[in-house]
Amino acid sequence: MSAPEYIFEASEKPSLPWHEVPLIRATLESVKPYGCLVEDPENFEIEIVQWPQPGWRPVDDGTGDEGGFVEGVFSAEWKGDVLYGANEAVNGNYVLGWSCDPQQASNEKQTAPRNQVLIWHMNYHPDGGQLFFPLDNQPFVVPVALPGDDLKPENVVAFWCDGSQGLYIHPNIWHEGIFPVDDTQRFLDRQGKVHARISCNIGEEFGVYLSCPLLAEKTQG
Repeated sequence: MSAPEYIFEASEKPSLPWHEVPLIRATLESVKPYGCLVEDPENFEIEIVQWPQPGWRPVDDGTGDEGGFVEGVFSAEWKGDVLYGANEAVNGNYVLGWSCDPQQASNEKQTAPRNQVLIWHMNYHPDGGQLFFPLDNQPFVVPVALPGDDLKPENVVAFWCDGSQGLYIHPNIWHEGIFPVDDTQRFLDRQGKVHARISCNIGEEFGVYLSCPLLAEKTQG
């Protein structure tokens, strides 16, 4: 199976029903199953997962987890109704989603309120964790789901973060990029250098897009 195409015209995606994702205010307790909140990224260590044991002989202690991490700026920007992401750490560029039906979405002018992101895709990294730390101290939203390849739309939640702290997610946590509440935002991104990525095309597999609210008043708790 080939990797997903991440850059495309929104109109290439079909109209689909929306499944609304619960929006949860990020607190120490609410994020605990997925990761943690980070006050200071300077000395925060990323979990690196040891290479899996392929047979009955174990991987030697102190080996298989020496790839380290990479970091760079992850930027997210609305262009019209389309949200784009760029990750310098892994040289990635993405269409993250839309504020309205992709068949109607314009990347030249805003035609719909930016109170949600309709997402078509999620992924996880089995090789290491990932830190998103806001450089602009503005609120942001990150959709996540617990590990397991049997991902379902109803398993996805989104965390609303107030921008005063970063969000770290453990290895194997399903996620998508970071969604700015404002028009554009920058984040420090730090993640495993191997950058193994396992993807789910939500639209193709489940026939829906995930609607992630962006407004704080829609948070639960």
